[in-house]
Formats: sequence, structure tokens, C-alpha cells
Amino acid sequence: MKIELNSENGNWFGESVILKLVLIGFLTLILLIPNFWIQNLINERQQRQTEINQEISNDWSGKQIIEGPVLVIPYTKTVIEKENVESKTQTVKEVISTIHILPENLNMDAVVKPNKLHRGIFESVVYNSQIKVKGNFSALELKKSGINPERILWSKAKVFIGLSDLKGLKNNPQIKLADSTYEVEPDFLNDDLFDHNLTISPDLSQIKSSKLDFNFILDLKGSDELNFLHIGKNTKIKLSGNWPNPSFIGRYSPDNRNFNDDGFTAEWNLSYFNRTYPQQWEGEKRIITKNNDKAVDVTIGQIADSMFGVKFMLPVDQYQKTMRTAKYSILIIMLTFISLFFMEFIQKRKIHLLQYVLISAAMIVYYILLLSFGEQVGFNIAYLIASVSTIVLIGSFVKALMKSIKPALLFTTILSIFYGFIFVIIQLQDLALISGSIALFVVVAVLMYLSAKIDWTKKEVE
Repeated sequence: MKIELNSENGNWFGESVILKLVLIGFLTLILLIPNFWIQNLINERQQRQTEINQEISNDWSGKQIIEGPVLVIPYTKTVIEKENVESKTQTVKEVISTIHILPENLNMDAVVKPNKLHRGIFESVVYNSQIKVKGNFSALELKKSGINPERILWSKAKVFIGLSDLKGLKNNPQIKLADSTYEVEPDFLNDDLFDHNLTISPDLSQIKSSKLDFNFILDLKGSDELNFLHIGKNTKIKLSGNWPNPSFIGRYSPDNRNFNDDGFTAEWNLSYFNRTYPQQWEGEKRIITKNNDKAVDVTIGQIADSMFGVKFMLPVDQYQKTMRTAKYSILIIMLTFISLFFMEFIQKRKIHLLQYVLISAAMIVYYILLLSFGEQVGFNIAYLIASVSTIVLIGSFVKALMKSIKPALLFTTILSIFYGFIFVIIQLQDLALISGSIALFVVVAVLMYLSAKIDWTKKEVE
């Protein structure tokens, strides 16, 4: 096939093609500026969603971490306050220290019911949960610790439970310890074993033993995450919920997990060999978790390493997908310009640079449409609306420029392929890179083939 060019068009194509390509390339680079603005706008909307989530969490209850229980028993010991070497005398005093005992066995059965709360166009995940806790403390290791059993203050013993947000408590928990039941109380005074403490003060002076069974139930509200602390010598957690998109987080993955449309189940079976703090210790060593998700190392190791749990993911994060789409904007614009350039060359119709600018403006507005509709109807439907609107608009404009419907239909098909390709890439996860690289290789090959069919130095194209 030969395409004959008249002298006027042939003169333009022969003498100005390089200049036109340079101008198109420069325009593509200029479009990096509005693309940067669009990505900033997406980040702002995503940040606004984060702020709304935080507001909902503050009103409802924040991320929860279940910590404990820990049995703390005080005892008296004699320490040297002052020593005189010359007279070989010592001044001693009695001080009170503490023994911390972690559970020998710790079993939790948690049922979680997440829901979505809406504020305007934004939504956040909150949940109600019921957590049944049972287990037992081991006997005090007196020989190993070197503590005189006569100096143990059994009547001053305490049991501590830690929660990251006490506002989430829906009931006043009762702890059954041995054969007695105790009402828990918040502790804001001297003992800061955890960030926020619930405590009971059992009188163990009659039994004089730490080998005790315990059980209690927590009715707890929270948002976004539910975490546990691996604090038992043998820790077993069974977790179930009616959420189809859980993400298991923390150091330990579940030993067993099952998913279906109705929800999930997960189980952890953990041994104390893979944590960084002892089963019993003496002194003022503490377990502190700051700001719900960070740990302070106070000589018993990084407690954050022993946390695990579940995060309730929203099914679709339209901001993340919209941002990924926007990052491909320059690629789509460049391929569109190249396709349009070939079309005007083959159709022998000059397209003014201003008309390239108008087409690029329509393609930039596309991302505003995608963002705004995505907040209302979700990413997939928004992508369809924005893509069809933009393709129809640009196709109609090309028809008016080319004075023919055939090149307009061809160009519409090309745009549809481009936007369809980007949609597939956005949906893919593990195969996104290889799929994108193969598709780009094919596009470059087609462009090379088309450019080889054109004689850029003559007035005809074979």
C-alpha cells in the first residue's frame, strides 16, 4: 500500500516532523506537573481518610492488645545500705521487691464481629469481641530465685491484665482465681506493668502458693486490629470472625487458618522458647507497650516481637488503586500521543499542538473523575465511568479533526486497549510486573514495526 502526500502536507511532514516530535515530547514532560498535583490530591484524600479513621477509633475504641494475666507477689529482702570497711560494719535495711510469674498455660478463645462505620464518604472497621481466657500459673521457683519463703507477702499479691484501650471494655470483668471470684479494678498508681492495667488483689496467705487456675471473659470493643501478647509458657489462641478479608500480623503466623465468604478461623500454638523474656523474674522489670504498637525494652526484651493478631482490611482501598493508576498516566499519555502522531501522518491531516494539549487535558481530568467517583461508588465502577467518558470524548474529538469516522474508531479502540491494559495491571498483584513488562514490549515492537514502514525522507509511505 502506498500513501501519496500532496505537496503542502508533504512539505510539512518532511520539514517539521522532528520539530513536532520534540514539541510533543516537551508537552509530555510538562504534563508531569499536573500529574504531580493529582498524586498530591490523592494523598490528601487518603490522609483525610486516615484522620477520619482515627476520629472513629477515638470515639469507639482503638486497636486492642490483650496482655497478661501476670501474677505479682511482693516479698521483703535485706539490702546493704552502707558499709564501713575500717570498722567492718554494715548498715542494712528492709526493702520490698516483687516476683513476676507468667502463666504456665494460657488459652484464649476469641470471637470477633467486625462492622463498618461510615462518616460521610469515608468508612472504618470497628468490632465487638468476646474473649474467653483460662489457664494457670506455675509454682514459685524458690530454689532457683533464692528467695526465703518466710519473707513472701502472700496477702499483698496482685494479678494484672493489660489492655491497650480500657474504653473498649463493655463489661466489668470478673476473674475466677482458684476457688474465689474477684472484680477487677483499674490501676493508675504504682504498678505500671502494662500501659493500662486491670488488677485484682487476692489474699493468698492461706494457701501460700502461686499454683493457681484462672479464667475470665472480656467483652471488648476495638477498631482495625486485635492483637495478643505471647505471655504464657504455652500459649494457645483460637480466633474466629465474620470478616472475609483478615490480614494476620505480628511475629507469629497462625498454625491453622481457614477462609470463606462467611468469615475466618485461625489458631496459634506457641511455646515460650521463641520469646525474649523469662517465665518468672524478680525485681522491677516491666512489660510496657507504648502507643498501642511500639514496645519499650526494659531489660526483658522487645515485647513487640511477641505480639501477633489480626488486622481487618477493607475489601477495596480505592486510594491505593487510584494512586497506582495515576503513576501510569505519563505512559498512557505518551502512547496516546505517539498513536495520534502516526494517525495524523497516515491520514495526511495536520493536528495542531493546541489540540494535543486539549487531548492531554481530557486525559488529566480522567484521574479527577476516577478519584471523585471512586469515593462514591468504588474503584471498579469509577474506572469504567471515567474510562468510557474519556474515550468517547477523545474519540469524538478525533473524528472532528480527521473528518472521518474510521480513524476515530481506530483511535477509540487503541485507547480502550490502553485503559483496559492498565486496569488489568492494577488488579494483578504478584503478576503485575511481568504482565506489564510483556505488554510494554509488545507495544514497543508494534511502534517499531509501524515506524519502519514509513519513509521519513520522502513524500510517500509504503
